[in-house]
Amino acid sequence: MANRKDVAKLAGVSEATVSRVFNNIGPLREETKQKVLQAAQHLNYHPNAIAQSFARGKSNNIGVIVPYFQKVNLMSTHYFSELLSGIGEKLAEFGYGLLLLFQSPEESKDYIKLFHTQKVDGCIILGSKDVPGELEALDKLHQLQLPYCLVNQTFSGYPFHSISADHLDGSLQAVSSLLMKGYKQIIFLNGPKEFSNSIDRLKGYETALINAGMPYNPQLVFQGNYSRKSGFQAAPGIASLLPEISAIFAGNDRMAIGLMQGLSEQGYQASRDYALIGYDDSEISRMTSPPLSTVHVPLFDMGQLAAEKVLRLISQGTMTVIKEQLPVTFIERASSQLKTPYTKQHSK
Repeated sequence: MANRKDVAKLAGVSEATVSRVFNNIGPLREETKQKVLQAAQHLNYHPNAIAQSFARGKSNNIGVIVPYFQKVNLMSTHYFSELLSGIGEKLAEFGYGLLLLFQSPEESKDYIKLFHTQKVDGCIILGSKDVPGELEALDKLHQLQLPYCLVNQTFSGYPFHSISADHLDGSLQAVSSLLMKGYKQIIFLNGPKEFSNSIDRLKGYETALINAGMPYNPQLVFQGNYSRKSGFQAAPGIASLLPEISAIFAGNDRMAIGLMQGLSEQGYQASRDYALIGYDDSEISRMTSPPLSTVHVPLFDMGQLAAEKVLRLISQGTMTVIKEQLPVTFIERASSQLKTPYTKQHSK
């Protein structure tokens, strides 16, 4: 196999010149450049990609930072698998690799370190929270004008690059659909308040009630952590409100499905005893019995767009703050359509 020394000898230049040609470093005469390229082609020489990345000070990797959850396979969850698939496809299109980086809640946030160690040329951050340590780390990242993008999280008052979805409108659509069916009180199972999408869903819930002239009752708002288990654990408290209140909106499909399972143990069935709507439009939402009404979020598109923006920041340097919000769509299925009028409740 030909090496750099062979190319230099055939082209009549130094090895350093060959290196500069392939790494596009420094001023080069076009005649010299062509000699090197022709020699390389004649010898079928291909520079080592790893060596090139070190020479350029680049890794050709984009770090995707995800929260670490013990005993949870993130790729088995619709939310992360769709986002990562979108990111990975777009990066591959431009010759970049995806470096998956897990971050535990206890771990100190230092995104800048990833750039200093040349592990990544840019980063995409999933699952960021509105907590002091996180805000400080993100602010440093932004002030240094390093290429990054948040996905599905926004921070009020901070000019962070972000790609998100209109969760306020998604919640508004879901809750409004229940109010239009005649339900006057609606139970809401939300996610942690540290996530901006949880806050947006709560605002959408409140807005729907205001638009319908209904009062907001905090006793009807429950909190989970977006896991199926947290939905299951919320079932006893929610069951205590049934059948007097028989409409429920959950902040994601996993909690909704866990809640369905928990309420089933209490003797209640969705579409018979209560109407239920989830969120995310995961594949499993179509497989539940009854199929789950939900809100479609374009997670794959969000992942692609975040990757595209980070690559643009890398190639163009600084630019206007990126803030894009994609639309969502309510999808009604059987779980929110009671087989009997909502005023005729079934008891256990």
